[in-house]
Amino acid sequence: MTAMARIEAQETGTAPAAPAPARRPDVLSGGGRVYETSVMHLRLSPRRHQFRYRVWTMLLDVDRIEETLAPLRWTGTGRFAPVAHRNADHGPRDGSALRPWAEAQLARVGVPAPAHIGLLALPRIFGRAFNPLSLHYCWDEAARLTAVIAEVKNTFGDQHAYVLTAETPGAKVLRTARDKHFFVSPFMDMDQRYRFDLPEPSETLRILIRQGAPGGPDRLIAAQTGTALPLGDATLRRLALRTPLHGLKAPLAIHWEALRLALKGVPFLGHPGDDAVFAPGARNPGG
Repeated sequence: MTAMARIEAQETGTAPAAPAPARRPDVLSGGGRVYETSVMHLRLSPRRHQFRYRVWTMLLDVDRIEETLAPLRWTGTGRFAPVAHRNADHGPRDGSALRPWAEAQLARVGVPAPAHIGLLALPRIFGRAFNPLSLHYCWDEAARLTAVIAEVKNTFGDQHAYVLTAETPGAKVLRTARDKHFFVSPFMDMDQRYRFDLPEPSETLRILIRQGAPGGPDRLIAAQTGTALPLGDATLRRLALRTPLHGLKAPLAIHWEALRLALKGVPFLGHPGDDAVFAPGARNPGG
């Protein structure tokens, strides 16, 4: 509101109009969604190797997690919920609210605080979960996708956040590229570049990440695709009882595929050492 408008409002006794509420993205209506998905990895060199697994995941409005999960019997934020979300599994990993952490990552690269944030991550199933990749989708007041924070974890307990901003503001698909700043696999060197293709989640989910040496051909293609289900007790009960070991699936699959790669003769590079887990200058999340 301008100074002239304020003076006019005082003289006429009219109250200034309230700002329009931020529009909520459709996918966050009701607090979020559940997605049944297929995860595919295709390694193209030095040996061709492919696998595909079925997984399911949850998208939650980070500002309404308690409000969304509290009425449901099969999920919650407590230790004994069959399907559980815990803030301590994400962001600062200390159990605190996720929005301040997300806003801090965005601020490092000059992105304004979003109106809405949706966290896409694997929930804990009967107490177990490991998220190799969690995505924090960020929307502005007009429900336009402005950024995605890709939170990456390795099996050694390390974590890094890549802040991905839209090359075309307001586009329905976020496409961008980032240099690799964080050690993930002992079968892939650090001189790599990621190319992200991330449509905003809706009634379908699609994630596509290509990896290769800068300026070179793709060495690895990873994709996750799926369809949305209502976030409710019927959905969660069916999925949890059908896949009670779902929380162990990711780490077991990672080690099984590592064995298969070794048997195929893919060079094992080993852990680079604690001082080389992050690329120079990338230890603070936000790369």
